[in-house]
Amino acid sequence: MLSVRDLVVDIQGSPVLRGVSLEVKAGEIVCLVGRNGAGKTTTFRSIMGSRKPRGGAIEFEGVPLIGKRPYEIARMGIGFSPEESEVFGDLTVAENIAMPTWTVETGRTAEERIAEAYRVFPKLDRYRERGGQALSGGERKMVSIARALTLDPKLLLLDEPTEGLSPAIVPSIVEGLAAIRNFGHSIFISESNVHHVPEFTDRLYVMERGEIIFAGSPHDAYRDPAVVRVIEGTGGMSAGGAAANAAGTRL
Repeated sequence: MLSVRDLVVDIQGSPVLRGVSLEVKAGEIVCLVGRNGAGKTTTFRSIMGSRKPRGGAIEFEGVPLIGKRPYEIARMGIGFSPEESEVFGDLTVAENIAMPTWTVETGRTAEERIAEAYRVFPKLDRYRERGGQALSGGERKMVSIARALTLDPKLLLLDEPTEGLSPAIVPSIVEGLAAIRNFGHSIFISESNVHHVPEFTDRLYVMERGEIIFAGSPHDAYRDPAVVRVIEGTGGMSAGGAAANAAGTRL
């Protein structure tokens, strides 16, 4: 489904991604884990067309994505929920969630797509008329994911879906991810905290300093001490993170 091969990305002349290769197959939940500054967000933004790689290839269902605009990639069937959520404060919850149905037609009706989003996060059904500016961080995250879901995507990219959220809300997000998978959507997640990786994750990639240092099952990741140090968050900031801080750029 999604194939990333030998991806190289520089930001302001500093190397951020160094030959990243990964894949997400149909029906899978795949998680990319790495410390802040490792390059996870840059990977997602490159897939979505908002970062231009210096080298490598990105394909979705055999179609090259590099050079396509973000809206073209979304129409191909990739939904994206950024870490910042980016909910429209002047719109209601219902309007935020329905927005993709105004611009993209799929094989399902708008009503069907919206109903699925509320089945994933039933709490939002009570807040349909609430303005985006009045939502908590967890509620904004739910709206952001639900909005990406009404695009009716084959693949969902979720950048740090639990970052900064109250521990009380994390289980609701994870339950929503399980429901999304049951509806037949593939999911590619990035996480800084390995303890927030859903237990039903099919495959784990671990990123450090813009490189993939592990690919395999979550269980096998704990057999390598070097990988454990990364996913448990021990050690210093990655070189990519230091370069990003110096440049004032998020990775």
